[in-house]
Amino acid sequence: MEQVVETNTSRAPQAPPLPGTPVDFCLRYARAYWMPFAVMVIFEAGQASCSILLPYAIKQIMDTVDRAGRIGQDVWSSVDSPLWLFGLLNLGIVIFSRSSGAILVILGPALRRRIRRELFAYLQHHSQRYFLSNFAGSLATRIAEVSLSVAQIMWTVLFDFWPLIISFSVSLVLLFGVNVNLGAALGAWIAIYVVVSYVLAQRCRHYARNYAAARSLVSGKIVDSVTNIMNAKLFARRDFERTYLDGYLNMEVKRARETFWYMERIRWFQFLSAMVLMIGIIGFALKIWSEGRMSVGEFAMAASLSLLLIEQARGLSRRFLEFFEYVGNVHDGVGMIVRPHDVIDDDGATALEVRAGEIEFKHVDFSYVQGKPVFKDLNILIRSREKIGLVGFSGSGKSTILNLILRLFEPQAGSVLIDGHDVQTVSQESLRSAIAMIPQDPMLFHRTLMENIRYGRLDATDDEVIDAAQKAHAHEFILDAEHGYDSLVGERGVKLSGGQRQRIALARAVLKEASILLLDEATSSLDSVTEKHIQDSLAYLMENKTVLVIAHRLSTLANLDRILVFHDGTIVEDGNHAELLELRGHYAKLWSMQAGGFLPDVEEASSDFDILEHEEAHQ
Repeated sequence: MEQVVETNTSRAPQAPPLPGTPVDFCLRYARAYWMPFAVMVIFEAGQASCSILLPYAIKQIMDTVDRAGRIGQDVWSSVDSPLWLFGLLNLGIVIFSRSSGAILVILGPALRRRIRRELFAYLQHHSQRYFLSNFAGSLATRIAEVSLSVAQIMWTVLFDFWPLIISFSVSLVLLFGVNVNLGAALGAWIAIYVVVSYVLAQRCRHYARNYAAARSLVSGKIVDSVTNIMNAKLFARRDFERTYLDGYLNMEVKRARETFWYMERIRWFQFLSAMVLMIGIIGFALKIWSEGRMSVGEFAMAASLSLLLIEQARGLSRRFLEFFEYVGNVHDGVGMIVRPHDVIDDDGATALEVRAGEIEFKHVDFSYVQGKPVFKDLNILIRSREKIGLVGFSGSGKSTILNLILRLFEPQAGSVLIDGHDVQTVSQESLRSAIAMIPQDPMLFHRTLMENIRYGRLDATDDEVIDAAQKAHAHEFILDAEHGYDSLVGERGVKLSGGQRQRIALARAVLKEASILLLDEATSSLDSVTEKHIQDSLAYLMENKTVLVIAHRLSTLANLDRILVFHDGTIVEDGNHAELLELRGHYAKLWSMQAGGFLPDVEEASSDFDILEHEEAHQ
């Protein structure tokens, strides 16, 4: 198995300091909102105490009524105090529960918002390598699931476990007050039930974690398939996509059944335990009452408490299972997102100020995969405002040059310098602010055309955006759109043609006014007529800038200052178009091999120059 090269094992200083374990992750947000949580703990304790004391109030009422009947006293005057206690306990349940609920309404959405915001902020600092290895849809699903699961963990502890602790504690006190043996029996049952429920539920974590991972994977596969729905249509592969997805859906069903069958075994335990408690407490209480050691009210209280505890205890295993399922979701999401960042700024990173725009590669070694170097001891000097073309077959290292300049990846050895500053010593934000990039496949947001162009400079006015669109020859087709500059472009710009997306990317670069310009097949999606117009825009855009151009259409490089010819990660030739043709070397061979004006992806077996000589003979 290929080993991926790792370059760093730290957290980006600008990223939030998120813990990497579920417990610490949840505690981070519990500490952040400790005051409302503390108030809710008090309210829930009050609500649980009032609820479990209701059987005690009923006992008082029944004993008072029984005593009044035996001595001939007026029942209503005798039962006045117990009725007030019963009423106040019910009022307390309402006030405490709804006060806690009001805080929850305010706290819940804010908690989930903060978790999503910080997870997204942490995710932003991951490297290009990370995003190439993970589904975007799966990452988005994990952010949503983690935010929801952290909230559910806290609510389970606050509204389920904590009230249950109060209920068990108060019940033990009440039953010990009636009869020590009765209290001891309940205490033994509670201890055994809680411990066994916890152990069984904890063993379910493995299933819950696998189930959560399966759900995330299926979500990622669905998003991937939906994103490529046009491919499925063009290749008539809708049935194939459904069959392909079925395999993952079946895997999810398998994981779900494993989890749910284990849960079902736990429910068998909880129902049998509840039956034992009910029969045991009632039977034991009847025995004590028959011996005259318990009043009617105390018997009723014991029966009521057992019913209440059984109802709450039956849900304990389910709550444990849900709790560990939420923990599994957090473990899965945090484990995927809160990883060490590969590319981070140094503590003393400074802001890059590009004045000349000189770029230099010094003894650079770089590999995407361990043992498969792309560059070894690469040295390049690109002078200020020089226009450089990068040529070579696919995989020769051209795009890697741009990735290293942008610091999307970091070299394993050597350095990349801009105006003498190592790009690893400056902040990534300032580095990329100084560089305009027009990729082969422009990346657009599902936002308006105005917003997509303004992304190049957020403080640009509408007039400046329109001016940039005109320079990129995008203004005309934008005006023809249904809502003009306010038209939405669709996910990744699917509502636009390839050429239109390219022109929006060009307009964005014009608006950015960066000192360094990188072009990766910037005109590959354009027709010949549009390309002629775009070449004029590019000539304007390239003025007073350091420019690097990757192009398979070699004619677009003919007027550049220099052309670097790459072969197997090495620069084999360096010169302008005319000089390289005169060398009759690698570039001349590439020029002769062009089909329809484009360079083929792979090198042909023949190494002669028949085509070149044929062209020269007819000049």
